[in-house]
Amino acid sequence: MRVVIDAFGGDNAPLEIVKGASLASKELSVEITLTGNKGTIENIIKENNLEFFGELIIIDTDDVISMHDEPTSLLKAHKNSSMGLAFTELVEDRADAFVSAGSTGAIVVGGTLMVKRIKGIKRPALAGLIPSPKGHYMLMDMGANAECRPEMLQQFGIMASAYLEKVENIKEPKIGLLNIGVEDSKGTELHKESYKLLKEAPINFVGNIESREMPKGVCDAVITDGFTGNIALKLIEGTAITFFKMIKEVMYKSLINKLAAAVLKKDLYGIKKMMDSSEVGGAPLLGVRKPVIKAHGSSDAKAIKNAVKQAVTFTENGVIDTISSALAEIK
Repeated sequence: MRVVIDAFGGDNAPLEIVKGASLASKELSVEITLTGNKGTIENIIKENNLEFFGELIIIDTDDVISMHDEPTSLLKAHKNSSMGLAFTELVEDRADAFVSAGSTGAIVVGGTLMVKRIKGIKRPALAGLIPSPKGHYMLMDMGANAECRPEMLQQFGIMASAYLEKVENIKEPKIGLLNIGVEDSKGTELHKESYKLLKEAPINFVGNIESREMPKGVCDAVITDGFTGNIALKLIEGTAITFFKMIKEVMYKSLINKLAAAVLKKDLYGIKKMMDSSEVGGAPLLGVRKPVIKAHGSSDAKAIKNAVKQAVTFTENGVIDTISSALAEIK
């Protein structure tokens, strides 16, 4: 199996991306294609004594699509960027899966307009796995679609269920709809109609859930529109960062606190590791014809390695076929 990685996408590119690709290649026995400036990539490999399983392919380009570029520029002005060439490898069947920590908007454009949607899917969506005390839960959509229709949220529920069952090995995953109350009469017309459609879908729909219930892991996937989902995601990330910062300040406040911190260090590290997004890897763009994984913009080598692992599991477990079958069942 071969995974193509945009080596110049993300805040820590290209060093952490190339290092992560090497880790994934060796640990997962997967072949890698890297896109970006060939000289820079080769220097990183040489200076860090990096090794790769099988044949490493490097596709040379100096062009990079940044977070500030218009996402649709991927199709013309930046079609030969590191991301554009990576998508081309996937579309032309020279790679089995795609990974990038680059622009979210450009990845959605590339997935939707280059890779193309699964037949019947209205809009692809980003499905992120959020750490929780019970492991993690999925939040979908995380920002690909700011405005949604009820049938789109129904499809998000179907795709989330298929991914969690096939990739995360969760039998009959619980799917919930993010709302301001648990009653089926709550929310806007979007939420009321989406509730009805999700109830009719061939999934384990458990009804509405409130945002305060999300971190508790009361369901395996939380379905929402991309605007609300992106706000929820960033609130969760900001709260977690602030919380650990506050704990650190308390632990260093006095000598007694420092001694207590020494005793609790192992347990505190365990909690921090559990909440570490790099352990998850990235967010799959569900609804497109081939595996596309959006890694976090600040991904380090470990996060890239886990994003590739996600891509491999996604590819090997037939998620796309499962989504297609579930859509056919609704029709």
